Amino acid sequence: MSYTITIQPSGHQFTVDTDETILDAALRQGFNLSYGCRNGACGSCKGKVLSGQVSYGEIEPIALDEDDRADNITLFCQAIPQGDLSIEAHEIGAIKDIPVKTLPCKVSKLERLNHDVMLVELKLPATERLQFLAGQYIDFLLPDGRRRSFSIASAPHHDAIIELHIRHIDGGRFTSEVFDNLQLKSIMRIEGPLGSFFLREDSNRPVIFMAGGTGFGPIKGIIDHAIAANITRPMHIYWGARTKEDLYMNDVAQAYADQYAHIQYIPVLSEPKEEDNWAGRAGYVHDAICEDFADLSTYEIYGSGRPAMIHAGTDAFAKQGLNLDNYYSDVFEFSKD
Repeated sequence: MSYTITIQPSGHQFTVDTDETILDAALRQGFNLSYGCRNGACGSCKGKVLSGQVSYGEIEPIALDEDDRADNITLFCQAIPQGDLSIEAHEIGAIKDIPVKTLPCKVSKLERLNHDVMLVELKLPATERLQFLAGQYIDFLLPDGRRRSFSIASAPHHDAIIELHIRHIDGGRFTSEVFDNLQLKSIMRIEGPLGSFFLREDSNRPVIFMAGGTGFGPIKGIIDHAIAANITRPMHIYWGARTKEDLYMNDVAQAYADQYAHIQYIPVLSEPKEEDNWAGRAGYVHDAICEDFADLSTYEIYGSGRPAMIHAGTDAFAKQGLNLDNYYSDVFEFSKD
């Protein structure tokens, strides 16, 4: 059995399954309600029940006082609906609505995706969560005061784990440490979320994603979120890489196009090897976009990767009618220190 939750004042609706909390159901379906710990202690997810009933089981959350209960205030991370509900809640739509946190985390997974890309998963403390908008990034806070920034490749509704795609940089101290010495269960400190690279959900424009190398990471997070939120605007994924091996999650990108009619995937190789037997698009990824879209005036473009690719796109897309106010970028500046 499922119930319908209506959020006021937006009028947005989502469904909640039996024994599922309001917050879990909202995040699962791509609705960004405010929250902090998800265990009933911090009170960040407080909101008002306008109609309907909820249950907390046998133990009332400690973050609710008598005045809260008298005013029908509830904790969405703990409240289980007993029928259809109407709730009053603030929906996060901009980075200013999300607090930046400094958190410890534990390395829970290390997986080589190809010769120079490592998938790193960070497990957050059981009592803490990092709320973010899909596409944002975190900083590692290193003991010597250095910071290293990496985009989040997972979607916000999978908030117990932060997924990163880290490329090894020749001579890079931090990425060499990741590839050569980082161990499972290592404790790291992170700060986030940071950055303004996220899908503008109040727009109806079709979307072009331009990824270069590990720039696919934040775009993957955005697409996973968009699917969860049932956003069906046309989406075109252009992933540029040197060789076939550099498309380190090609099967994931292809699966988006295979499973969803509104998503297209176009990989582009700039230096395919003879053994790649490449029959697909070749050249620079921004050129491929311009070849396919003579008029970009009605589109939004989200570019993620090296500065040269982003800057080349700026000039090329503007010439084909793109309003640069609709060009959003996540520029990867690599450091060797």
